[in-house]
Amino acid sequence: MAAIQRRAIRRRRFNRALVYTLAIILSTWILLPILLIANMAFSTVEAVRGFPKSLLPNPVSFETMNFFLNSQGVLDATGRSIVVALLTVAISSLVAIPAGYAISRYLFRGRTAFRLAILAVRAFPIVVLAIPLAVIFIQLRMRDSLISLALMHTALTLPTTVLVMSSVFASVPRELEEAAQVFGSSPLRAFVRVVLPLAAPGIAASAIFTFVMSWNEVFAAVVLTVRNRTLPAQVLTVLGTSPLEYKFAGGFFMLIPSLIFIFFIRRYLFNMWGQITK
Repeated sequence: MAAIQRRAIRRRRFNRALVYTLAIILSTWILLPILLIANMAFSTVEAVRGFPKSLLPNPVSFETMNFFLNSQGVLDATGRSIVVALLTVAISSLVAIPAGYAISRYLFRGRTAFRLAILAVRAFPIVVLAIPLAVIFIQLRMRDSLISLALMHTALTLPTTVLVMSSVFASVPRELEEAAQVFGSSPLRAFVRVVLPLAAPGIAASAIFTFVMSWNEVFAAVVLTVRNRTLPAQVLTVLGTSPLEYKFAGGFFMLIPSLIFIFFIRRYLFNMWGQITK
């Protein structure tokens, strides 16, 4: 009996060590490029061009970041990226909030098929979706404008935003909404006064998620814009002829919204598909 217990303990320790080892390897695989980019972004230009590279910036310098931000077209492209991302957030939220609420709260015919259809859209490569949409916008003479790019980004981000919203509303106890209706509130009033404030942090996280997806999107921006390029499209256009400091600083600058997003939305991503109330 004691031997069986010892074997069980050894097996459990081995499995735990295996999980920790895999987690460390995976974290290192993901974090190492980010640390390298951050290190180079806050180093001097000489350190960026020199070899071997140090693990930490020595000395810490904003020279590389200043070089990138003062490069031709970067600030204008950053402004256009922010405008497009904000428009995408506004349009996506107007559609995704009622859609996510309906999926999480109501049983209707075809709900499962609808959810699978939303998920299936994300399974396609972005090229498959972006090219037909770009052709439609070009035929409608909506090329090279910020609003057309925002509509394109909305079409690309909306499936994921709807799923995140449904997870957010599923986490709000339905009993609170029913209690408000028992005390005389209409369904709309109960939604506005009870559900919406409780879901506000999740909605904000979903908005940040949509902002980051629009901020990072490059393929549709390259296809749809010529003079009004967003920051990723601008960086991609000059990437072949730009120096190393431009590439490292640009990579870190475009990474900042993603880092902010991780701290706000991580728990909603874990629940995105699992918690649906009936």
